[in-house]
Amino acid sequence: MAIARHRIEAIRRTAATRMWVVIVAASVAGSSVAIAADLTALDITSRLHAATDGVRADLKGRDLTRLDLSDLDFKQADLSRSDLFGSDLSGANLSGVNLEGAKLDRVTLVAARFDGATMNGASLLRPSAFTSLRPDRKEAPSFKATSLRGAHIFGRFTYANFSSADLTDATCAPFGRTGFIEHIWRSEFLSADLSNANLTRADLSHALLSFANLSGANLRDAVLRDADLTGANLTGADLTGADVTTADLSGAIVTGAKGLETIKGLNEALNVAKMIR
Repeated sequence: MAIARHRIEAIRRTAATRMWVVIVAASVAGSSVAIAADLTALDITSRLHAATDGVRADLKGRDLTRLDLSDLDFKQADLSRSDLFGSDLSGANLSGVNLEGAKLDRVTLVAARFDGATMNGASLLRPSAFTSLRPDRKEAPSFKATSLRGAHIFGRFTYANFSSADLTDATCAPFGRTGFIEHIWRSEFLSADLSNANLTRADLSHALLSFANLSGANLRDAVLRDADLTGANLTGADLTGADVTTADLSGAIVTGAKGLETIKGLNEALNVAKMIR
């Protein structure tokens, strides 16, 4: 009987401990949900509406995760170092916005515009740029003349406009598999417009650049290892010191390109003889 009572008491203590763990976990989870975002979508809309010419809405350093911010005009707001993880920016106008050091991982940016924005050091990993697995040119986001120096970019940017954008030291290479089921294993710039873009020292390893417009682009010392450049337009581009080791150059147009004699890994690149000079 004494042993039985001892076991019953032990079971009670264990149950009480487990209940305490559940209560604490629920409390923590509840508090995390409560502070998931600093502002609501309505708060942000009100601040943007109140912004006047020359006075930007101050949203820097804010936690703006998982908010529906679609179709908003951000009126060149200051969103530097803000966290927009998982937010919906579909159709939003972020032209001229300050997003330096911001986190935009897993955002939805169907038809979003970032033209002329400052996104230096920003993180743009695995965004959703299209409403289906079949890219639609009308849904492609625009980063025309956007400053993305040192940014971390990874995802599907088929048809996207990066013309005259500054991607100096940007990293677009894979960051490693997560173990989850993934249909994207490299950055995709299929038929994207990168004309006159600055890609100095940018890491474009494994990138899909087939039929991309890279005419007049600055690719000095860029890393293009294992990249797919089939049919890409590199007319007048600066390829000085670029690394094309095991890249596929079939049909790549290099007419008038600079620095061809300084390209690294050209002897190891694929389909060099099929380049159009």
